[in-house]
Amino acid sequence: MATQRILDFLADRRPEGPCLVVDLDVVRTNYLSFARAMPATRIFYAVKANPAPEILSLLASLGSCFDTASVPEIEMALAAGAGPDRISFGNTIKKERDIAKAHALGVTLFAVDSVEEVEKTARAAPGARVFCRILTDGEGAEWPLSRKFGCVPAMAVDVLDRAHALGLNAYGVSFHVGSQQTQLAAWERALKEAAGIFRTLAERGITLSMVNLGGGFPARYLKDVPKVSRYGNAIQKGLAKHFGNDIPETIIEPGRGMVGGAGVIKAEVVLVSKKQADDDKRWVYLDIGKFGGLAETMEEAIRYPITTPRDRDPKAPCIVAGPTCDSADVLYEKKPYDLPVTLTVGDEVLIEAAGAYTTTYATVAFNGFAPLQAYII
Repeated sequence: MATQRILDFLADRRPEGPCLVVDLDVVRTNYLSFARAMPATRIFYAVKANPAPEILSLLASLGSCFDTASVPEIEMALAAGAGPDRISFGNTIKKERDIAKAHALGVTLFAVDSVEEVEKTARAAPGARVFCRILTDGEGAEWPLSRKFGCVPAMAVDVLDRAHALGLNAYGVSFHVGSQQTQLAAWERALKEAAGIFRTLAERGITLSMVNLGGGFPARYLKDVPKVSRYGNAIQKGLAKHFGNDIPETIIEPGRGMVGGAGVIKAEVVLVSKKQADDDKRWVYLDIGKFGGLAETMEEAIRYPITTPRDRDPKAPCIVAGPTCDSADVLYEKKPYDLPVTLTVGDEVLIEAAGAYTTTYATVAFNGFAPLQAYII
């Protein structure tokens, strides 16, 4: 839901064109909720979700660590006030010179998922701590992340063994259960695999120290999602079940769950039309689409709440599309979206829970449209 602070800002400032407004009070509340739910777990905010300097500075002041995917993100976290000991280079696909640059900046924690990445890290960041990402099935996630990153658990053993042999600190195991994960049991399944890797390597004389529980903590879109405290309880039970009294260090990497619900996009209806006279569905074109920051509507995976000034009027299904001349710029068509039948050109709408993965997904100038403007309040 749009907070009163966001509504007041939009009413007072009347910004031109589509824009994102993020309420820092919500980000603060979310961070403290994660900290309460998992007090023994360090929080590494996923910078890619929303790297606005104001957000990073707030989180740094609260004690957050940062999960970064590139050298520029590392530099953003450092600029926000986080020391290099609070930064993880969590991308498993890195240029060797970027590993060296990160190491020169003081970062010592790196993600890997292959022997080849280990070998690059050993050359560019000797003595660094590495954790190996394993594959998960992603079941229950709106946006599964189960193919591009990670390796099977058996290979993770060999990857960490190789890291140890090359003088790196084989530090731990990581996984990501999929973005917008609503199944509490997803973490328990992955923890079982992680514990097996810990045991196998212990038999080889290699002691792992850390489990990176990844992200996946959801924002609320059109459906209710479990509270953070329930995720914390489920994770703690999974750790106890599979690690017994020897609980490892743990970290989490919330992104969407940290900032998704803190932001609202203000957009405008550009056109409402039909393709033929007796068409039972309207096309509603907004001044923002996939290329303006709503890339996560791809395959209609994320269905944002859309509110309008006419929501008390009767509603009917419609196809929602963006303004560009690319035919892929359609947000919701497979499952049409119910919007007021009275919605018309010039109406402003609010696309809610849009604080994560929007500004950074916007194109630079496709069709000449400016990148999504953001206001952090």
